[in-house]
Amino acid sequence: MSINATNINATNSNQAANRDSFRVGVTRDFLQPDGTVAFGDIGLGKLDEAPGVQWEFLKENVTELTPEHANAYDALLVLAPRVTAATLAGNPRLAVVARFGVGYDTVDVEACTKSAVALTITPDGVRRPVAAAVLTFLLALSHKLLAKDRLTREGRWAEKLAYQGQGLTGRTLGLIGLGNIGRDIFHLAAPLDMRHLAADPFIKPADAERAGAKLVDLETLLRESDYVVVCCALTEGTRHLLNAQRLALMKPTAYLINLARGPIVDQQALTKVLQEKRIAGAGLDVFEHEPISPDDPLLKLDNVILAPHALCWTDECFAGNGRSAIQSILDAAAGKTPQNVVNRAVLESPAFRQKLQRFAIGAR
Repeated sequence: MSINATNINATNSNQAANRDSFRVGVTRDFLQPDGTVAFGDIGLGKLDEAPGVQWEFLKENVTELTPEHANAYDALLVLAPRVTAATLAGNPRLAVVARFGVGYDTVDVEACTKSAVALTITPDGVRRPVAAAVLTFLLALSHKLLAKDRLTREGRWAEKLAYQGQGLTGRTLGLIGLGNIGRDIFHLAAPLDMRHLAADPFIKPADAERAGAKLVDLETLLRESDYVVVCCALTEGTRHLLNAQRLALMKPTAYLINLARGPIVDQQALTKVLQEKRIAGAGLDVFEHEPISPDDPLLKLDNVILAPHALCWTDECFAGNGRSAIQSILDAAAGKTPQNVVNRAVLESPAFRQKLQRFAIGAR
């Protein structure tokens, strides 16, 4: 059931003044213009059910959270706004930033740790939806689905012989990054009888083998894969990981799929490779700058399938993200260590442990 923000804020307004309660702020970009939650039921009712927990949507829709937000709440449920060192400056109160998703390139992780704030993400919520979205691109590209859709709509039925697809049996699927999502991609792709490769400096060969893949270096993966899927996080070390030199290693018959983060791929270099047909095509859900510019040359290419950073957006995805993020908040409210903490070092912080201890006492 959709939740109306006006009613929610009215319900919580009397509670908001209670400094002793565990206060939760929810960023306002979760709301549609009419005041309903854009993603449907993401489990906010669980916050209503928790004793001693009071919550509200932030009063303004901001692109970066402020020190006032950090000082007003014990936990923040965050969709898109940035959390910076300035946000957390002099923060004595905030204990949890719960990101609604798995990407955290919009959060200053080091600043969180220094400020005794746990950053949590929602890997269980996005694992299957993102893996299924990768498979969607894989099948659509291999069968030239978008091209055949155009043929049908434009009355070019007789041209279908020129658009032969590519069978997947025996082809090579290569994942850059073999984490939570990558393992599920291989699980879903298993019936397709493809060869599986993975490149991940943090994974041991035995771990890759258990996931049904062979661990190789990145250059080998790019040379041998028919479908290259970007599954790693965006960090300073992975920014433009796929540059012009590495893209040049791909087969002319290969496809690139990216549902991770746009800046992992040098978009200008990729556009040139696609324009010159040096690879067969791409499926892109993310871009270096979002939203993508209306005059971006990628939009004019017929060998690319594009999506607005939303291909995995399903009811399953949002329910799972909400359940995971809110549970991390409720764990902290009860004085427990939340799950899926990115900055694990904060768990050893005396200041963070004091926050949890205070919450535990308040929850009694």
